[in-house]
Amino acid sequence: MSASQNPPPTAVPGDDVPTLLVKIFGKDRPGITAGLFDTLAAYSVDVVDIEQVVTRGRIVLCALVTVPTGDGVTEGELRATVHNWAESLKLQAEIISGRGDNRPRGTGRSHVTVLGHPLTAEQTAAIAASITGTGGNIDRIFRLAKYPVTAVEFEVSGTETEPLRTALVTEAAASGIDVAVISSGLQRRAQRLVVMDVDSTLIQDEVIELFAAHAGCEEKVAEVTAAAMRGELDFEQSLHARVALLEGLDESVVDKVREEVRLTPGARTLIRTLKRLGYQVGVVSGGFTQITDDLKDRLGLDFASANTLEVVDGKLTGRVIGEVVDRAGKARLLRRFAAEAGVPLVQTVAIGDGANDLDMLNAAGLGVAFNAKPLVREAAHTSVNVPFLDTVLYLLGITREEVEAADTHAD
Repeated sequence: MSASQNPPPTAVPGDDVPTLLVKIFGKDRPGITAGLFDTLAAYSVDVVDIEQVVTRGRIVLCALVTVPTGDGVTEGELRATVHNWAESLKLQAEIISGRGDNRPRGTGRSHVTVLGHPLTAEQTAAIAASITGTGGNIDRIFRLAKYPVTAVEFEVSGTETEPLRTALVTEAAASGIDVAVISSGLQRRAQRLVVMDVDSTLIQDEVIELFAAHAGCEEKVAEVTAAAMRGELDFEQSLHARVALLEGLDESVVDKVREEVRLTPGARTLIRTLKRLGYQVGVVSGGFTQITDDLKDRLGLDFASANTLEVVDGKLTGRVIGEVVDRAGKARLLRRFAAEAGVPLVQTVAIGDGANDLDMLNAAGLGVAFNAKPLVREAAHTSVNVPFLDTVLYLLGITREEVEAADTHAD
């Protein structure tokens, strides 16, 4: 068929075109959707929109169609036929007359991800009210996961992302849940680099404390750490002071510490899923390359950078060599990894728990504070306060079912 013989495309109905909203409710079973549209096909209507939801075995199916215009065909006949079909399947039908398509969504569109453990009705009401309070409209809600946390995503329009995030972060803190607000658009699905801190993020431990336990100086290391937390020492000063206490430790301790390191629950799932999706994954750490290089090999990471403990004649010297990875250094490394990966900075995700992660979290397109101190939670784009690192996947719009399906397929 030549181009001139192709039928013209069907136009989207204008506001003056009569349409019917056909709603079907009842117990779900195979064939309902096909049956409804087989019934409507007899009246040569055009499909303008479809929405279907199944919750605990109950279906809600909505079809927005044009009013039949064929010779000898009436709207009343269509209504009667649809009702008869629904009754034959013990379903309920409702048909509402109107004009045109759905009203346009408001400008300013965002994805709001809510994590609860559990998620209560009171918390959900508070989030919905906050969205409304900013002038936003909830266009759609669906569940991303039911375990290890309940994760629900709201699609919101009518308000800009930043004021929406400000309102919801405040409400989330008051309600005891985690909320992430991300602008809609292609960039959400194009976040192709994830960089995370190591100590108390990727792993449950503080590596220097593991070394200190072998050197018998845990209390002294803790004292230096506390001084740094009080602001009496900056990170580089505290690092040098703590590493100095390891002087003389046998290099063989490195292997023992590697065996003692405990991954955070969900860490393997997070990394495995991201890699399957084509993401690149890296770590930056104020800890030591003797540990991060091993983690890179074990977990298949693309990037890893940390401080390096100096070893001479099989003994730790109590010094680090090379440029110190501190708060500013982590942000520099994020930018370097992004450049090497060919990923714009806006399409990066950073995850961390400490104050020395803040520059990195703020530099990334999405900064996630993971079980972090209040100061870090307040400064990051969003926070996760459950002990499962793979919940970060839900912030990227990845569902638990997709994770499990990928695992099954791989097996």
